[in-house]
Amino acid sequence: MKTKGFTLIELLVVIAIIAVLMAILMPALRLAREQARSISCRSNVRTLTLAWLMYKDANDDKLVGGHTLLSVNQSSWVLEPPMGA
Repeated sequence: MKTKGFTLIELLVVIAIIAVLMAILMPALRLAREQARSISCRSNVRTLTLAWLMYKDANDDKLVGGHTLLSVNQSSWVLEPPMGA
């Protein structure tokens, strides 16, 4: 009794077709992932900006400063722009 199965050539052809399809789809998936990251980043910036504006409106149009007076060696949580920028 002979069992029917796939030949080596048939298996290699299927693997080659899958590899070609993956090569076609990977750049599109990478682009979609990058666009999703960009949208997420823009959403975070919008949320932070809205929070700053709401804070300003609730505190007589004043924003909190980024520097502390604790120590000269401590860094601030708001970075100054680099020189020459």
